[in-house]
Amino acid sequence: MGVKSTVENKANTKNGIKRLIFAGIAILFEILFMMAIFLSGFSRHSELIMTIVRLLAMLLVLAIYSQNKTASIKMPWIILIIVMPFVGVTLYLMIGLSGSTARMRRRFEEMDAILLPHLVQDETVVQELTENEPTCSGITHYIRSESGYPLYRNAGVTYFPDAAEGLEAQKKAMREARSFIFMEYFAIEDAQSWRGIEEILVKKVREGVEVRVFYDDFGSIGFINTDFAEKLRKLGIKCRIFNPMTPIFNLFLNNRDHRKMTIIDGRIGFTGGYNIANEYFNVTSPYGHWKDTGIRLEGEVVRTMTMAFLEMWNAIRADDEDDRNFDKFLSLHEPTGPANGYVQFYADNPMDKKPVGEDVYMSMVSRAQKYLYFMTPYLIITDEMSRELGLCAKRGVDVRIITPGIPDKKLVYQLTRSYYNRLAAEGVRIFEYTPGFCHAKMSISDDIVATCGTINMDYRSLYHHFEDGCLLIGCDAVAEMKADFDRTFPECTEVTEKYRTGRSAMLRLGQLVLRFFAPLM
Repeated sequence: MGVKSTVENKANTKNGIKRLIFAGIAILFEILFMMAIFLSGFSRHSELIMTIVRLLAMLLVLAIYSQNKTASIKMPWIILIIVMPFVGVTLYLMIGLSGSTARMRRRFEEMDAILLPHLVQDETVVQELTENEPTCSGITHYIRSESGYPLYRNAGVTYFPDAAEGLEAQKKAMREARSFIFMEYFAIEDAQSWRGIEEILVKKVREGVEVRVFYDDFGSIGFINTDFAEKLRKLGIKCRIFNPMTPIFNLFLNNRDHRKMTIIDGRIGFTGGYNIANEYFNVTSPYGHWKDTGIRLEGEVVRTMTMAFLEMWNAIRADDEDDRNFDKFLSLHEPTGPANGYVQFYADNPMDKKPVGEDVYMSMVSRAQKYLYFMTPYLIITDEMSRELGLCAKRGVDVRIITPGIPDKKLVYQLTRSYYNRLAAEGVRIFEYTPGFCHAKMSISDDIVATCGTINMDYRSLYHHFEDGCLLIGCDAVAEMKADFDRTFPECTEVTEKYRTGRSAMLRLGQLVLRFFAPLM
């Protein structure tokens, strides 16, 4: 049986990789095709074509310059379009406009208009936080005003310093499901870790529990093929695929669903850095020891998680059948165990052009007084974020960032390292996780406030992907996260001094080139 599963898994992976290669070839073909349109009559109408391209390039440059975006994102596009008009214009029309399709924006706005009224803020909770933890009230106000997600008091929070612990807790909660199970993940691998979940899901379907699985096509393309969704449907599991990889003129292709959530009965929710694939739980170890974390939420805050799932499930395709009755999924549930502190779940949506994930991180930086720690697999940040981190360190705050010691993507790893020099020069301490790949996405400050979720410190997470996170204030889980950071630092190699002074001229040049292309990746 084990051999059969392995063979099936290899077949699925092979088919997924073939589909990824095909998608890449299709994208390249699309670029060449669009350029050919420009160049087809070049020899006969060269002056006219060059005039049109230059005019279009000028208009695009003006449009990009006027956008309400960070200069770190705008300037590479502007330079590329000016220096290489044909290539720059073509790439921008394909990639730069992703997330701006009117149809998709309308779908999400329609769903938000229906779902957000189900989330009501208890103003006494806001007032109490303002009195007890005034330095944190600004962050919570921002999340409420920009995303509409309420702040909750006394939600049950459990922190998992290891993804395998989180997976076992999820399976235990799933076995006790009575009404519904929702799962939304960037990547699912049809292998050992998933099959333990699938066995539970099939049993719950037979018991009458509604089960839904929602996964990103690009994130899962190296693990499974399109037969996976059909297999789940035959098992009675409702399944939808986010944004399938059909590249030809797909202006929504650049935006992926990077969220990772499991919701049980609207009363228990799980999120964090890990997908449902063997490497996240160290069943396989292609990059050394995989460090990942997560949290379990219980109580009213899970209502927000459920709403975020229903938004995605119903908004992604207009031809899918929408839910009509949301009340059965959004009924209130109180925590069953002891709880303290404040919790605010938030989701980031590139359709609304509000960089909620980055703004929460920036708010964490600006409020820090004693220490500020980050853990992230990728460090590809805007100039504004770099400056804020440097200013924080110059204020005397102990600012530390943990990144991987063993990369999963070598080019992105070098790009991450290209950001070390400026940060180290301004007093930020950089640590690389020596045992392997650190995939956790967390921040913590002053033993008071922390975040845990799916949001990497890179352009894709902060500007292009659908993400989720959770703000924790005064919870016992904050102390547990601090203890995990304290355990992890000795397992790391501090590289601050090395990158403050030790780079060769060629390395600096290579990193400058990588930095230029970072916002375009």
